[in-house]
Amino acid sequence: MNRHVLDDLAWRGLVALSTDLDALRAEMSAGPIRFYVGFDPTAPSLHMGNLMQLVTARRLQDAGHVPFVLVGGATGMIGDPKESGERSLNSHHVVTEWVERVRRQVEPFFSFDGDNAATMVDNYDWTAGLSAIDFLRDIGKHFPVNRMLARDVVRSRLEAGISYTEFSYVLLQSMDYLNLYRDFGVRLQTGGSDQWGNITGGVELVRRVTGERVHALATPLVERADGTKYGKTETGALWLDPEMMTPYAFHQFWLNAQDAGVVQLLRYFTFRGRDEIDGLEKQTVDQPSRRTAQKLLADDVTTLVHGPEETRRAREAAAALFGAGELRDLDVATLEAALREVPHVHLAMGTELPTYAALLAETGLVASKGAARRTVTDGGAYVNNQRIEDAESSPAAADLLPGGWLLLRKGKRNLAGVRMGPGP
Repeated sequence: MNRHVLDDLAWRGLVALSTDLDALRAEMSAGPIRFYVGFDPTAPSLHMGNLMQLVTARRLQDAGHVPFVLVGGATGMIGDPKESGERSLNSHHVVTEWVERVRRQVEPFFSFDGDNAATMVDNYDWTAGLSAIDFLRDIGKHFPVNRMLARDVVRSRLEAGISYTEFSYVLLQSMDYLNLYRDFGVRLQTGGSDQWGNITGGVELVRRVTGERVHALATPLVERADGTKYGKTETGALWLDPEMMTPYAFHQFWLNAQDAGVVQLLRYFTFRGRDEIDGLEKQTVDQPSRRTAQKLLADDVTTLVHGPEETRRAREAAAALFGAGELRDLDVATLEAALREVPHVHLAMGTELPTYAALLAETGLVASKGAARRTVTDGGAYVNNQRIEDAESSPAAADLLPGGWLLLRKGKRNLAGVRMGPGP
């Protein structure tokens, strides 16, 4: 067993908060520790912040420790309070469906065999039959109201209003730690630093009820080099579900990481070692145009989440879009996923295809038809990676790629799509 996993987590920047790191280190050094990480199904997919927790828990299991992975069928019915306002509560049917979706996403990250096999649990199992009276007597009794009011998110919501339902969420999550400690001997909870109030609530509940001191460890929020939150793309959250974010778009997100932040992302999200990452950091400084770190980051994380085949398709699609591969060799699903990520227009089936000058202007690659003509004259306009020779000519039906697409390109990097089909 790797007894230095906490040192590795610290080097990777993954230890933002902890209850007593020295005590945790001593307990881990004495033998495998049982730990848990939880995921609330408040959406049909996990996202980038959850991925940080999955990878961190995987590191702990790889070091010999024993994971308990909690998918919150009960806590997902309520949801952790948001600073922006009250959540809309989802039905039991919806939450149950999301529990299964999240469970399927989580399972590939862990080993469920061997001496330190992972265990999947659902907190609905120990809350569904709990009466309100028992909950208030056995759990609520141990939570001073002033401590609950001191939570940052509660303080920020008090003026606008917060329901008792969301106010009491911390009790439910804390009860998870107590139950996992009693039933399985779990002695560590990991999570994001934005969950620290809930996590330490569980630590305190275990101490108040049993007298035992258990542990907590929180990772930092993922931020860009300038300190802004690094969890979303232009189209929204970085979802792990391929139906909500295509593997191509997922791969592109990591591939476009800034030089200033790519090394930290490698530490957070990949399993590459210190020497290799240090070498990639030097290469990023010395040869930034090669973008070696970004390519490895994108490949590693996409493979981790979607598998090697989807990573291969994403790489081939990116190469083909920018002229380094054959567009017609791509399968239809990959081609369509890639082209939907660039600006595009839709033309109804049966519409006569406009001239290239009109298409270049309509897709926004150039400001006007006049600008389009100048771009074509200068040799800087392409359709399906072939140079456009005549701005006033129109593409033929035979030029359409599978799925009814055309790929337009201005220069080396500016792309747009045109789709002929039955709907956007």
